[in-house]
Amino acid sequence: MFEPSRLSRRARLALEAPDNDLMLSAATAYEIEYKRDREPALGRMPGDLERALTTYGFVWLPVTAAHAGAAGRLTRHHGDPFDRILVAQALAEGASLVSADARMPAYGAEVIW
Repeated sequence: MFEPSRLSRRARLALEAPDNDLMLSAATAYEIEYKRDREPALGRMPGDLERALTTYGFVWLPVTAAHAGAAGRLTRHHGDPFDRILVAQALAEGASLVSADARMPAYGAEVIW
């Protein structure tokens, strides 16, 4: 949001493409708030995430019981439970996941970076 230059060219193009639907997981909102006081980049995020992300054209993707159950059943390629939720959501919703995390493709979700 504040440092688009940190995105790969491919990720930036995907996020800027007008025909792409942009979703942000509710799990990401939790993770931003949880880490806000420890990570300077997150500390610069607006206090009202819902309004800010909607302004940028994102819609919030709730974490459903189906998402949570699928995430819990994923192989433990990744130790972060929140990242496994993101993968489970991408798989369930047929969405691509924008991430620089090299472990994400092991789950079979389309990862853009």
